Amino acid sequence: MSKKLKYVMVRTYSAGVFAGELVSRKEKEVVLHNARRIYYWAGAATLSELAQRGTSKPKDCKFPMPVSSITLTEAIEIIDITRDARKSIEGVPVWTA
Repeated sequence: MSKKLKYVMVRTYSAGVFAGELVSRKEKEVVLHNARRIYYWAGAATLSELAQRGTSKPKDCKFPMPVSSITLTEAIEIIDITRDARKSIEGVPVWTA
């Protein structure tokens, strides 16, 4: 069994924001597993608050389905996500069009 991966939020230069399990980081390149794009959020003033507290309005958020793996090449911010915030983010219904 693999070790438990840290759950983080990554803000990129041009691809947006993602929440997922941190597999690796080398300079600006970040690999996440089980990652969801944070397309639109409500119920938190900033990404920092979302990472600390989660969302108080999960039905108003737009988080698409998770992808098994993603490589982000222009990471500019990585924020640790608390256990409670992770439950909140993972509890947001999958948004689809």
